[in-house]
Amino acid sequence: MTNILLQLNSIYLSYGSHTVIEDIDLTLQEGEIGCLLGSSGCGKTTLLRSIAGFEKPDQGQIRIRNKIVNDNATNKPPEQRNIGMVFQDFALFPHLSVKKNIAFGLTKLNKTAAAQRVQELLDMIGLADIGEKYPHQLSGGQQQRIALARALAPKPDLLLLDEPFSSLDVELREQLATEVRKIIKHEGITAILVTHDQHEAFAMSDKVGLLHQGKMLQWDTPYNLYHQPTSQYAANFIGQGVMIPGTVLNSQTIKTDLGDIHGKVPDGCRENCPVDVLIRPDDIIHDDKSEHQLEIIDKVFRGAEFLYTLKLNDTSSVLCITPSHHNHPVNSQLGITLDMSHVVVFKRNLTK
Repeated sequence: MTNILLQLNSIYLSYGSHTVIEDIDLTLQEGEIGCLLGSSGCGKTTLLRSIAGFEKPDQGQIRIRNKIVNDNATNKPPEQRNIGMVFQDFALFPHLSVKKNIAFGLTKLNKTAAAQRVQELLDMIGLADIGEKYPHQLSGGQQQRIALARALAPKPDLLLLDEPFSSLDVELREQLATEVRKIIKHEGITAILVTHDQHEAFAMSDKVGLLHQGKMLQWDTPYNLYHQPTSQYAANFIGQGVMIPGTVLNSQTIKTDLGDIHGKVPDGCRENCPVDVLIRPDDIIHDDKSEHQLEIIDKVFRGAEFLYTLKLNDTSSVLCITPSHHNHPVNSQLGITLDMSHVVVFKRNLTK
């Protein structure tokens, strides 16, 4: 049976007349890794700082291990919340060796136990032989692992990571996110990551909260956030996809320029109701034998694959990913079939 490690209820926070966080709820089970995902200015870092104790919400309640750390009457400081933090800039002490950086928070252990814990963490992060080096002698990826080890050393109840990979190159980010996930899971620590990068979010997290203008639009698994978005903003923000217009024929069928699509229509939509259908690249399957041909208007080579942009009509296009040995020129025709395993449909908003 799982236990709730972190619980937020109706969190609000404003700066003057500007509302930054509005009515946010979330629950994180012990051992889970959560993520606050969203574009710049959506409120994700402010929410993380509220959990840490660096910001005081105007109203709402925050519990860690079922103990209230913030409500109208309580606001425990960060040092009383048993949390670990990993920052964007790593915040390593330049005058301390790697071992001393990791040992910095181990004040409750004797010297022998602290040294053992430090070496255990160095072994776990794959940097067992660099304990005597200093931060300036390490690569960015190595510094990030040391910052993580330092935060994990005291075995906090909750680990908070604020854009921890933003200073690293793109290729390293997703790889390191996967490695960091394994380390956190090995330690059995509950964690929350803040990022604007959905690839990092998906590589690392068990639950993802999509924030927009201070509101939590969806708190769900990465799989559900991608395949079952509950709002058009989420559908547009997550993954690559386009909305194409459709018309409801019956409770299970929508007419589109790609043909009839079968799936549940939105509640309240009856025959002839205008809708928008989400089409992702993995919904469009390349098939040279198909009678359904679309014109290639653009393509991007990605090494193992091509991303084709296909003309649907004068105003709409769709995307298709194929293995890169299927090399078709722009302006030629590409045969396609549909594999709409997850039909995502929204009632069209006709108001301007």
